[in-house]
Amino acid sequence: MYMRLFYTSVFVLLLCACSQEVETITFETVTVNKSVAITTDSLSPMCSVNIRLEQATAKSGRAGEIINATVAERLVGHNDDDMQQSAEAFATDYTNNYIKMLQPLYDQDNDAPHKQAWYHYHYIINSHTQAGSKGTLVYLADINYREGGDHAVNQQVIMNFDTETGRQLTTKDIFVDGFEIQLKPLLLKALQERTGFTTMKALHDNGYLNHSDIYVPENFILGSDAITFVYNPDEIAPYTIGSTELTIPYVAMDKILRSSFEH
Repeated sequence: MYMRLFYTSVFVLLLCACSQEVETITFETVTVNKSVAITTDSLSPMCSVNIRLEQATAKSGRAGEIINATVAERLVGHNDDDMQQSAEAFATDYTNNYIKMLQPLYDQDNDAPHKQAWYHYHYIINSHTQAGSKGTLVYLADINYREGGDHAVNQQVIMNFDTETGRQLTTKDIFVDGFEIQLKPLLLKALQERTGFTTMKALHDNGYLNHSDIYVPENFILGSDAITFVYNPDEIAPYTIGSTELTIPYVAMDKILRSSFEH
């Protein structure tokens, strides 16, 4: 079943202080819900896809079109005429692949009830937008999916957009070349302060940074006073710890911020 729910949120960018001209990005919500059963049995395992995506409206102009194309490609791997079509295409592909790949296996395991839970799949995306730093908006998508295994997987995908052009901003747009050298120690210090584990040994003993050194993720939130870097579960800490958010004030990064980046 597909349905569309609309609401409007507004982000305003002051383009010219002297004339008070503004450009407005508005959003509507696209919703897709689709479920399939692996067999016709009343107790058959199911695969469900539930998607709620914010789509820039036609009134948002070219910037909105660029935002929509970036979001659709990143979150559902489709870039059709609009996000509704992209989300529906994703739901159809996902459920079709579920039947194609798992139905033969389920037929073999039909006499093993203890395995039935393994065949319950779901994929959920919920998104929202918020004002970012000067002239930007932040698009946040929370993803939860289960494809067999012992537990569901939680991820957050974050994209920051220039509200004038619709272009996605990356760390290379924010920081000068070679910024990692100075930013990594700041992130490590923030991690130590957040966790209370002040030595590398303490961090390792408690599950942090056992499989990688600290790094600068592209998952970040541009705020008015700081940037929050978001690490998903299993990136720098075990799944059981969950996500890790490290916030660094702009003032602490002043020497590595590009002069063209205004916040």
